Amino acid sequence: MVKSSMDQATDYLRLENQLCFPLYAASRLVTRLYQPLLGPLGLTYPQYIVMMILWQDAPCSVSHIGARALLNSNTLTPLLKRLQQLGYVGRTRNTKDERSTDISLTPEGRALRERCACIPQQLIESIGYPAKKALALKAQLQELIHVLENVPE
Repeated sequence: MVKSSMDQATDYLRLENQLCFPLYAASRLVTRLYQPLLGPLGLTYPQYIVMMILWQDAPCSVSHIGARALLNSNTLTPLLKRLQQLGYVGRTRNTKDERSTDISLTPEGRALRERCACIPQQLIESIGYPAKKALALKAQLQELIHVLENVPE
């Protein structure tokens, strides 16, 4: 039986035929697994992402953090203010360009790194997904992200 073009178009709209849905669902489910690990530290998952960037790159600009985290400044600014309220980061105007804000780690923010060091391993152990498969999936997702970043808007 040959499907009509209308049937094919309807098939394209079936949830199970979408690439976006499994990516969205997996992201939400993994993020949910982080909550019990990050909650005791007072961090949300996006704050944890920003802290990982800062542990690697601080001091750096808000725009640098946004580019690495794939976050817009309207999302990033309140997140950074909250991290400042928690005592983990400091925010200062860039002396060469006062339109730019630089973010640095406080001693508390640097100390938080040690408290978070066990989180990636705990998460991997909690899901029971084979490490080799996880690394292959991560590589595929990084490739997809690279492709998607280069799609014209």
